Amino acid sequence: MTRDPMDPKGLIYESYRIEGITEPECRSVFLDWALSLPVGQEVQGAIAEMVAHYGGEHPDHPMTRVLREGLVSAAPARRRGGWRSRPREGEGQS
Repeated sequence: MTRDPMDPKGLIYESYRIEGITEPECRSVFLDWALSLPVGQEVQGAIAEMVAHYGGEHPDHPMTRVLREGLVSAAPARRRGGWRSRPREGEGQS
């Protein structure tokens, strides 16, 4: 196996080779994989590359499901308020 820069430890590759691997086990592997990505690596792109590489050949594999979920849940966060949206004492009072 040649080392994939998006899977430097071969974690995703090996997960597809483990007979009977479960979705919770794949989630654990996914987390380890995501934490081992190089600093500055765009996670969405790395996940998309893994789905493109393995998803077509293994559409029903639990790791494919986990990776696809990662594409959705790793979407950039949007601001939903926070302290700046709350009224502060003394503001807006005439």
